[in-house]
Amino acid sequence: MRPMNPENTVIDIDNLVRRFGSADAVNGLSLRVQLGRCYGFFGRNGAGKTTTIKCLLNLLRPTSGRVKVFGLDPARDEVAVKSRLAYVPDAVAFYPWMTVRGTLDYFASFRERWNQRTEAALVDQFRLDLRQKTSHLSKGQRTQLALIAAICPEPELLVLDEPTSGLDPIVRREFIQTVIGAYQDGDPGRRTVFVSTHLISEFEGLIDEFTIIEHGREVLTLEADAARARYQKIYAHFSDEPGTLDLGGAHVFRQRGRDVEVVVNGDSADVMERLRLRSPETLTTEALTLEEIFVTTLQPGGAMV
Repeated sequence: MRPMNPENTVIDIDNLVRRFGSADAVNGLSLRVQLGRCYGFFGRNGAGKTTTIKCLLNLLRPTSGRVKVFGLDPARDEVAVKSRLAYVPDAVAFYPWMTVRGTLDYFASFRERWNQRTEAALVDQFRLDLRQKTSHLSKGQRTQLALIAAICPEPELLVLDEPTSGLDPIVRREFIQTVIGAYQDGDPGRRTVFVSTHLISEFEGLIDEFTIIEHGREVLTLEADAARARYQKIYAHFSDEPGTLDLGGAHVFRQRGRDVEVVVNGDSADVMERLRLRSPETLTTEALTLEEIFVTTLQPGGAMV
């Protein structure tokens, strides 16, 4: 993992706790997001992702702990923080009497800069009717409109909470691969994305680093490349059933007759050697995807850090 530079830290969460009554939605969470990164924030429903994001945006006040964005306290410096970021929530809503055109003009009026060329390209790409009232938009179209309003100001930080919710698979892939990628490429190394999503596989090629949380606590934080190098899936096929296998600390994901599939965390060479001693007919290995790492980590006994 690369060393942290305090001057380039965009998001700094330290021992965050947010309690609702007697329940801790976020419980001692710490993470840091560096400038120019696309940072994945993963967890099951109810893990505390949206609560954390709302604390970042001063939509909720932390029960305890520290939250800083651009080195500033979102509660004390709310305008300074929010003028430099854009946020797309998991459920979006607009003034129902406004048209798409009026809504975009309304959002643009609060921004120092607004890329008209980007707006025109995205409106065309999403096939939105500028004359249509927002009350007549589908859920997916409302999400598209929110994404345009977030991208056009070219913010330093883009905070996305399930940003592709409601989009059909084609539009979803197009948005992730072209829009978010183009947003970061527009000012390489200076634009940061913090994305909470269940569709981990669709962000696979963009995520630089990620944190997995469960019950409001950090379970795993890794750079994406380091995670793929550490978490490996090994396949072995034997001429006869291999019987009981001693694979050390590896987790046998599946053993079906003569076929064995093993997931390992950082000790693939040892496991490969143990399997090789049993003379398999074939023995191959491949890196887990980020989604597979997420599933493996949250399985009982899966977080082998």
